[in-house]
Amino acid sequence: MSDKQIIYGLHAVQALLDKEPESVSAVWFDQARHDKRIQTVFGLAKKTGVTIHKVEREALDKLCGHTQHQGVAAESAASGTWDEAALMQLLAGLQEPPLLLILDGVTDPHNLGACLRSADGAGVHAVIAPKDNACSLTGTVRKVASGAAESVPFVQVTNLARTLGKLKEAGIWLVGTTGNADQSLYQTDLKGPIGIVMGAEGQGMRRLTAEACDFLVSLPMRGRVESLNVSVTTGICLYEALRQRQQPTG
Repeated sequence: MSDKQIIYGLHAVQALLDKEPESVSAVWFDQARHDKRIQTVFGLAKKTGVTIHKVEREALDKLCGHTQHQGVAAESAASGTWDEAALMQLLAGLQEPPLLLILDGVTDPHNLGACLRSADGAGVHAVIAPKDNACSLTGTVRKVASGAAESVPFVQVTNLARTLGKLKEAGIWLVGTTGNADQSLYQTDLKGPIGIVMGAEGQGMRRLTAEACDFLVSLPMRGRVESLNVSVTTGICLYEALRQRQQPTG
């Protein structure tokens, strides 16, 4: 059984060719597209020396499962995931307080892709998720992430509760998000070594995950809805952390 996957979308394929060209075995292009954006990716593929196929759009549709591929797809052997040991090595080498995003069982690829994109924008050092009952780096995730899946370390762990314990031992404070917390996100200091923990769609954080958190915070809700989409909440929390971290000290 092949461990290769099809990556599609202009940003995702370009990022893959930029950062992991050795993992790419072939790239397919819609032969009818000749615009500047597609030519940029074509030039990069040609430069890396991978096998290039120019095909009709219908062939690309079939290859990508009839998704919106934007006229380009690549076959890659890159898993894109890190393990716990690599994460701890990364943290040990940082010269600034870590900012981590922990996703406790996000299953929708569009949500995961959007979370990765926000994580990249906010300067997150790594995104952590469990291996089981959670979304991995699929082609859809990579396309939605628009290149962030190739730039932000995505760590999949076997036992999330154990990993959270190791992060706490390493001096990282865990801030969990939940709708029933008394403390607001905006009342919380996010300037130090922080891991922001998000629950899954619908059920939120699991009990053991919530118990591992040092603080539980909520977003102020002024309307009729009780909660926001997990990727929206992620963006708000990460950029609040970024805002606080950019404030001058002293």
